[in-house]
Amino acid sequence: MSKLSELKRVKPAGKASKEQMAELQALSEMPEELIDLSDIPEIADWSGAAVGKFYRPVKEAVTVRLDADVVHWLKRDGKGYQTRLNAILRREMEKGRKAA
Repeated sequence: MSKLSELKRVKPAGKASKEQMAELQALSEMPEELIDLSDIPEIADWSGAAVGKFYRPVKEAVTVRLDADVVHWLKRDGKGYQTRLNAILRREMEKGRKAA
């Protein structure tokens, strides 16, 4: 299996041509030592980097049963309660990843 086919599918901004797909396939199979990075400065300090700034995970519709008071609490600030719930769950997921 090639590296390109191992990547998780995301919604494309547009369709890639057959030529573009062939170029991407060739690039994904190229050994790293053959890639010329001489025109790219090495970044030594990543302290100001924004992690996940442009990452948009694929959403999946699910049905979940929650306690009524929890739903009321989530909805008290108006629209966006599902986004708030997702943020809470993501924060807990990240804590679990760091602990593991």
